[in-house]
Amino acid sequence: METELVEKAALGDRQAFAALVESRYDFIHAVAWRWCGDRQDAEDVAQEVCIRLAAAIRGFKGASRFGTWLYTVTLNAARDQMRKRRRAEWRDAAYLRERAVLEGGPQEGDNEDLWQAVRQLPDKQRDAVLLIYGEGLSHAAAAEVLGCAETTISWHVHEARKRLKVLLRDAAA
Repeated sequence: METELVEKAALGDRQAFAALVESRYDFIHAVAWRWCGDRQDAEDVAQEVCIRLAAAIRGFKGASRFGTWLYTVTLNAARDQMRKRRRAEWRDAAYLRERAVLEGGPQEGDNEDLWQAVRQLPDKQRDAVLLIYGEGLSHAAAAEVLGCAETTISWHVHEARKRLKVLLRDAAA
């Protein structure tokens, strides 16, 4: 059924595209939420994926499963949203630091939980951890989504664990 919808949508059938988006919207939103950790960002990402999907569906050649391909589209949109959010947070943090210096007041510290720490990891490590632990994918499936070798995923997870120990220790101090 989904294969037919994908084929029809790729050929420009609007009803098939609408049915495909409707059937996969909850999946897209759930993945976006796990990646972003924020409801509004997840909604923004899900909407962006639907927009991107309208243009990208024509390029889907069926070399991988549609779900894997959709993970990739969603992952790219989530990365873009996270970069946008990170830039805004850096700008806001710089403003608060400047204000604290000018006013002589203390800076407020944030207690970060594990998933916030995961979101601070370098992109490839964060993506591997979120696919493995957040999405429950196997290393092989995560490698397929990210377009790399399974051993590369294992290495990213290993490096992420080491970095998370430091991030969480620093956050607790």
